[in-house]
Amino acid sequence: MSGYPSWDDIRNGIMCEGRDIPMLADETPTFMCRRHAEKFEDLEGADVVIIGAPYVTSATDEYAGVPKTDWLAAPQRVRQQSARYRSGYVQDFDIDIFEHLDVVDYGDADIPPEANKIQDPEIILAAQAAVEAKVNDALDVGAVPVVIGQNSPCGSYAIAKCVSEHTKGSVGVVSLDTHWDAARIDTVTMDPRIAGGSSWLHKMIEFQDNIEARHLIEIGPRGMLEHANIVRDLLKAGARFISGWHVREMGIEKVCREIDHAYNGTDAVYAHFDMDVIGGAGPAPGDILGELAEPFGMTDYEVIRIAHELGLRGVNGFSFICIPPGSAVAYRVIVYVIAFLMAGMVKARLK
Repeated sequence: MSGYPSWDDIRNGIMCEGRDIPMLADETPTFMCRRHAEKFEDLEGADVVIIGAPYVTSATDEYAGVPKTDWLAAPQRVRQQSARYRSGYVQDFDIDIFEHLDVVDYGDADIPPEANKIQDPEIILAAQAAVEAKVNDALDVGAVPVVIGQNSPCGSYAIAKCVSEHTKGSVGVVSLDTHWDAARIDTVTMDPRIAGGSSWLHKMIEFQDNIEARHLIEIGPRGMLEHANIVRDLLKAGARFISGWHVREMGIEKVCREIDHAYNGTDAVYAHFDMDVIGGAGPAPGDILGELAEPFGMTDYEVIRIAHELGLRGVNGFSFICIPPGSAVAYRVIVYVIAFLMAGMVKARLK
């Protein structure tokens, strides 16, 4: 969308001027100027591994009424905005996260180019497998993979699947979203193997034996977007639901306490932030999300605070989709989510 600055403008701006900025590629710096892990061996010792998953579910030039190029640019633009931060010092907590955590950028998953042009099930599965390969590498060295994606399955189910397969016991799930994404089948391909945008959460529970609705907490859905039977079935199976309305009624402190639902009786936790959850309540107009925008979304602080709480408790995999396209400040929110997640991890270590 118009208005997003060029990399030259960012690089020469007051926040980046005169600094050494390591690059993944032309116009793509590493996340927060951390080291680039080019191969599996470079992950040794890493605590957090940043992975890009530029994938959009659309065979046209738009997704949800927004140009596809703006959605696909999210992993690059989040990294661009992250370069403006001078250090890992989170002044809110007097913690320098990089003094305690080895954070590396593992680049983008090798998603087939045709996956962003053709909604063919076999190609979608290949794109999913490309993300899984990098996420599995991170999990194999004991690091937390953080995937910056845009659509399912590459920015959601792929990460949940890997966490599930690396866990002997039960896996809890903390999901922030405007939509439940719990349709019985992918509405784009109608292929039962695809954990697509409308169905990934249902498919996660269907496909992964150690992920059950009773260990899921869903935060943020609201309004008249779902069929009653889908929501009621999940609630009957034990899912905890805090709607956008209830976030306001309860307040963020109580919402954060409810996160324990995903931790009680589980051996690992996967966190999924679908950033359309902020609707128009975040730092940018809701309209930039096109068809995905809904009233009374969660605020940027509420989302960042929940990420921090997850860091305090511990999380095994983390991912984003539907990052609001075109807003520099919205991309900075993603940087804050990751940084405050890591600050929580550091606090837990220092206890």
